[in-house]
Amino acid sequence: MGAYILKRILLMIPTLVGIMLMTFAVIQFVPGGPVEQVIAKMQGNDSDSTGRISGNTGNEAGGNQAQMTPGADAVNVKYRGAQGLDPEFIKSLEKQFGFDKPAPERFLLMMKDYLTFNFGQSYFRDRSVISLILEKMPVSISLGLWLTLIQYLVSIPLGIRKAVKDGSPFDVWTSGVIIIGYAIPSFIFAIMLIVFFAGGSYYSWFPLRGLTSDNFEQLSFLGKIGDYAWHLALPLFAMAIGSFATMTMLTKNSFLDEIRKQYVTTARAKGLTESQVLYGHVFRNAMLLVIAGFPGAFIGAFFASSLLIETIFSLDGLGYLFFTATVNRDYPIVFASLYIFTLSGLLVQLISDLTYTWIDPRIDFEKRDV
Repeated sequence: MGAYILKRILLMIPTLVGIMLMTFAVIQFVPGGPVEQVIAKMQGNDSDSTGRISGNTGNEAGGNQAQMTPGADAVNVKYRGAQGLDPEFIKSLEKQFGFDKPAPERFLLMMKDYLTFNFGQSYFRDRSVISLILEKMPVSISLGLWLTLIQYLVSIPLGIRKAVKDGSPFDVWTSGVIIIGYAIPSFIFAIMLIVFFAGGSYYSWFPLRGLTSDNFEQLSFLGKIGDYAWHLALPLFAMAIGSFATMTMLTKNSFLDEIRKQYVTTARAKGLTESQVLYGHVFRNAMLLVIAGFPGAFIGAFFASSLLIETIFSLDGLGYLFFTATVNRDYPIVFASLYIFTLSGLLVQLISDLTYTWIDPRIDFEKRDV
């Protein structure tokens, strides 16, 4: 097992580097980078409201805006909207944001820093990237944990029931419901919920945005719990509606496979009741795959599902941070988030595989190709 773990860890390195390299290469061709953002602010054409410029960029802008030379229009060849600006000022901006170095050198320096989890400073928030990520993480973890809990509490009993009633009308119509829920994109469903229940056009039963009310600190303990649940209701419902299908069908198929085995027939022949057979013998074996998939289910809820939902409901978590950073070209946050998300996904996949072997020793990944 040690050799398998080492092999998987070594394979993570080219995977992680490859994903970062592809994203870095694409970014080089995306217009509207941080230098352009500063130029837009100086020209009075910027509509961004994420925060002030870090460092002394504002002072440089004020002190250099009047330093215009007749040949400065050549700067526009590289930066749109830079007519009349001093080329030296543009070079100072490039140096501030690290664009004075060739792209390959910038990538290597970035990956070297990321090995020690040194993610640098945000371009426009005047704070370290790691402090921003740690600040937003509780919101995303909260969504991921509650979504995973709801997913397991609903999908496992439903999957067991569907296995016992296989082929019955109950099995057919529940399959139709969860497939329809799976087919509806979560962000579309979130918008529908807002329109109907958050003051969009019909009812105002739930808050439109945020994780707590403005008077949260003045509420009692039970009041805080109620307020928290009130704000989480719509985002969790939107995220959960499409998450039941995979877990439910996995549970059903696992139980069907076990129910058809010889030991179940033997247990029934001994006079055991159906409940004793189902929960005393079948449940323990059928739930191996479902339990082993918990790390993967959580990481999927934590990262994949939260981005759009956090954006739609203005929940200040990692997904919303990543979205605003992407829109405003705050590259340190974008690359750091991508690095953490990718590395976490790779590690969780390894943990999931190891969980399989721990729950069922018959599984041996060392005898298979990675």
